[in-house]
Amino acid sequence: MTDTHTTAGVPMRWVGPVRISGNVATTETEVPLATFESPLWPSVRRGAKVSRLVDGGIVATLVDERMTRSVFVKARDAQTAYMAALEVDARFDELREVVRGCGRFTELVGFRHEITADLLFLRFEFTTGDASGHNMATLAADAILAHLLKAIPGISYGSISGNYCTDKKATAINGILGRGKNVVTELLVPRDVVRDVLRTSATAVAELNVRKNMVGTLLAGGIRSANAHYANMLLAFYLATGQDAANIVEGSQGVTVAEDRDGDLYFSCTLPNLIVGTVGNGKGLEFVEENLTRLGCRAEREPGENARRLAVIAAATVLCGELSLMAAQTNPGELMRAHVRLERENATTRIGG
Repeated sequence: MTDTHTTAGVPMRWVGPVRISGNVATTETEVPLATFESPLWPSVRRGAKVSRLVDGGIVATLVDERMTRSVFVKARDAQTAYMAALEVDARFDELREVVRGCGRFTELVGFRHEITADLLFLRFEFTTGDASGHNMATLAADAILAHLLKAIPGISYGSISGNYCTDKKATAINGILGRGKNVVTELLVPRDVVRDVLRTSATAVAELNVRKNMVGTLLAGGIRSANAHYANMLLAFYLATGQDAANIVEGSQGVTVAEDRDGDLYFSCTLPNLIVGTVGNGKGLEFVEENLTRLGCRAEREPGENARRLAVIAAATVLCGELSLMAAQTNPGELMRAHVRLERENATTRIGG
């Protein structure tokens, strides 16, 4: 049996433009979304319209960035594991030099440990330039692990991946410590825009957010997450820009906050696990190259700046879709009417009606 290579075509549209400001980028750009859920395009478009009606648009603040990889080793006993953890900490500068030998864009910036029985889990944190950094972090962790096994007595190899990273799984540790880019987006929507464009009120959105995203998610047992549908926007954006789509699992963790401020609507989305890059696997495809160029993420900048720009654009896109959906759900029947109308329009277009 031979492998066959085919292309899976996912419909893609550019929507917007979205107005963004903050500590990474000040820009107004359309965004590409590849999805089979066609109502997502007009939903994000409505949120983008709101962003253009607000001074400064969506304020996106990048507060942290780090890619992680965890390893684990087996020790003679828990005390040996504890002493080994202390030794790793004492050798941190030494380990940074080991990592620098793995590539000029990989930098060790921190580590955390956990001991269970005679097992020592080590979660290493790296910056990785413009790459999302999966392979770079694994390569660096592999070099660190080999170095530690030679330097520290009483421990033996467990695995290069100990699930304490955590990659492509919804966990509390990622929500707390972050994995990838941590971006907070904010928007203060004037009451007339809330009324005329979103067809709702600040009070209605704020109350729905508490009852749905906070209480509902709590009852469902959500993990460090309180949002309506971050995954929808992230998957569409990731597919359009050549990202590892499985990273929406941790990427969709995040918290939506909505407040009524004297009739104006304060709306915020915090995304602690945005794993995006502008170089690496998936970026060589022609359409990805074109999309990244159009987003302004192919410019000559310092290492890491293009990836940061991409992250804040992704986060602003999430806010646009989240805001629009939350507004729609304050009105009985609006969400379903929009889905039915848009899906019928798309079906008619496909059959040439």
